[in-house]
Amino acid sequence: MENPDPAASWRQPVLECFTSESATASRLTVVNDPDQLFAEPVLRSVLAERGYELLAYEEPVAFRYLFEHRCRPRWEAGELLHVVVVNGGEASARTVLPFDLLSEARATQREFSFSLPSLFPSLDPNVLSELEPSQFDALSEALQRANPGQLGANATQDFLLNHLYEVVPSQIRQPADLLRLLLRRHLRQQQLPPLLDQRLLEQLCLQKQWRQWPLERLLPNRASFFSFLQERWPLFLQAQGYAVVPGRELPAPRLPGPVLLPFDHDDIRVFIDNLFAEGLLEPTTAIAADAVPSGWMRLGVVGKQEENAALRLERLLPLLEGELPGAAAKHEDWELFGLRWAEAQVLRTELSSSLSREVSSQLDQLQLALEEAFGSWMLQRYSALSTLPALPRPITLDKVAHFLAHQQAGGSKRLALVVVDGLALDQWLLLRDSLGGLDLQESVCWAWVPTITSVSRQTIFAAEAPMFFPQSIGTTSKEPKHWERFWGEQGLRGPAVAYVRQGSQEPDSELLEKVKEFASSPACRALGIVVGKVDEMLHGVVTGLGGLHAQVRQWSQQGAFRALIDSLLEQGFTVYVTADHGNVAAKGIGRPNVGTVPEEKGERAWVFRDDVLRAQVQQALPTALLWPGPGLPADYSVLLPRGVDAFLAQGKETLGHGGIALEEVLVPFVRIQEPA
Repeated sequence: MENPDPAASWRQPVLECFTSESATASRLTVVNDPDQLFAEPVLRSVLAERGYELLAYEEPVAFRYLFEHRCRPRWEAGELLHVVVVNGGEASARTVLPFDLLSEARATQREFSFSLPSLFPSLDPNVLSELEPSQFDALSEALQRANPGQLGANATQDFLLNHLYEVVPSQIRQPADLLRLLLRRHLRQQQLPPLLDQRLLEQLCLQKQWRQWPLERLLPNRASFFSFLQERWPLFLQAQGYAVVPGRELPAPRLPGPVLLPFDHDDIRVFIDNLFAEGLLEPTTAIAADAVPSGWMRLGVVGKQEENAALRLERLLPLLEGELPGAAAKHEDWELFGLRWAEAQVLRTELSSSLSREVSSQLDQLQLALEEAFGSWMLQRYSALSTLPALPRPITLDKVAHFLAHQQAGGSKRLALVVVDGLALDQWLLLRDSLGGLDLQESVCWAWVPTITSVSRQTIFAAEAPMFFPQSIGTTSKEPKHWERFWGEQGLRGPAVAYVRQGSQEPDSELLEKVKEFASSPACRALGIVVGKVDEMLHGVVTGLGGLHAQVRQWSQQGAFRALIDSLLEQGFTVYVTADHGNVAAKGIGRPNVGTVPEEKGERAWVFRDDVLRAQVQQALPTALLWPGPGLPADYSVLLPRGVDAFLAQGKETLGHGGIALEEVLVPFVRIQEPA
């Protein structure tokens, strides 16, 4: 996919006010942006290319600190720097910007307002407000192509369903049509705005044949939909004439709806082996595997464990190779790819010694290609991610607490955030096996770079970028204070807020007792928990990724993590699970003797006090990357190895974190509740 042309899109009216000439003619612009248009990555990138520095006005003290440290010194030094102060979000209409900035912007006529109704005047503004900025390009193209004229609320919803999501409810007439709609939606992890979901549900329920389907659950809830399919898969196989294993009975489906689904329809069958390959459906044990011939149904029946894993990996590899995101990819593309790659990593270690040399080489080559592509994407696009809002879900870890605060709904909900230190997506898949029967809503979050614990985990509990905690960036000891401060700003104080951390070598049973103590207090509303078990395994393992997977799988089977989650659910908490960073298998490229120049010398990241020292050291490591450092303190310069290299002796292997490998940066973000 090519980058959209900003001048031929919804951005055109905005960019006309931000030419390269105006960037050099004045030094300050103030923008009122209630719909957070300026959080859109392409718009930000174009403005940066034209010489504009964007600063969001969200919290007065944090803004003033940033402005006085980043911008004013450059003005005083005579640098041509054009600052754009963006007053955005729902509170922008009530926010009064600092008088000195407003006065200067008004004196040069550099105060503007942009909103969705002004950019898309033919559509209903209340419906538009539920869209994400990433959808505006497709919307702009659809309006130019269809030219629908002025639309009311219902017509706007129907237009968006049709042109943005390719859904026309009146054309969904057969079960295969509805299944295809649900499959495409949930395979893409597509979340429709609530208004559109409600409209779609209403339109479908006008047709009698869909009223027996539990669409109120299947449409929005990915886990419920795949459970719906899982329960009906063995019943379909039985209806095809395949015998049930003696002594086993097929239970009636727990979820209501039709018992038999058209899995063999041409439009549905193409999805089925992918669902099993990606681990979204589990092969049934109720049907004799030997009776099912090779082909599209074979992956859905349990045979020998290694045979089944080999079949899944064989199907998954071409999917990964064919869908490797490119330079113009959206962050959602990398998230979907990351989940598939995690599944492939698990299958690889599960097969272990039985993996053929050809497939092993294919995986190695794919990893080199994906890390090169992902690293290039990170250098170009990562800085824009932290500007995205916390809703409808947090993209970067510093937005997680803000998302929770919105869910907290004025203190009525009890929320627990469980941060599993070092848990990569592939290890989450192993840990997830212990959570059967619970309602899981899975997504992905982006760690802060460098993916060092004291940097990335601290952003979770501080709920802000590392530039705002420079004094504690080298330690995690301030996390409880960060957590208390953030929730205090939301109106929760004292016993309403708690933080628990598993100490080094501390048994899971002791952590569980501490959690139970806080969770049992009716006053507790926001509970933060750090689980250190996986990171402890990570830094102690000597047999690579396979050894780590074996330890995580064993820990999962022992039930300690499930016991922790159950104890929180029993006390009425909605639980969110995430990680501060993942980990990657890397190989040494050499470790030059640079003495005590770096402040921190990890296997996957070196930190320096200034860019000059960093550049000098890079001369001895020419393949290393100068990380641009968005959101980091001015005296925190980072040097990273490329791809899956490590700052170790030549050829030495390690499992580590700190860099920008996909496995280090993408981490799970999962909501866990009791099933409805």
